[in-house]
Amino acid sequence: MKHLLPKEAHAYLQAHPEALLIDIRMELEYLYVGHPPGAIHVAWYEYPEMHADPERFVSQVRREVDGALDRPLLLLCRSGTRTLPAGQALEAAGFSEVINIVHGFEGDPDEHFHRNTLNGWRFEGLPWEQM
Repeated sequence: MKHLLPKEAHAYLQAHPEALLIDIRMELEYLYVGHPPGAIHVAWYEYPEMHADPERFVSQVRREVDGALDRPLLLLCRSGTRTLPAGQALEAAGFSEVINIVHGFEGDPDEHFHRNTLNGWRFEGLPWEQM
């Protein structure tokens, strides 16, 4: 799995229009916290279960890419933590170009446990939208 900082990931997406940005956060996070324009939502887990189902996740991603296991996939979550096991599940299923977006959408918490203050997609001023 490759790892790119948010600005690097954004540049990669611009240079590789065939790449797919997959936001793996819960639907509520995706809709109400916001997401990059054009991101495809495939949750790693959902509320209230809060546990991953790797087979379901891989199956949904496989449908999104129409079985093209070589299509570049960039994975985004809140802080870059959920994307690691999700990316490993995709690689184990045969996906060959999996990229983790380091620090995710909201970034790491600061000393007051606030996000969007140190790093992450939004902190970097990259495009995003919300419901």
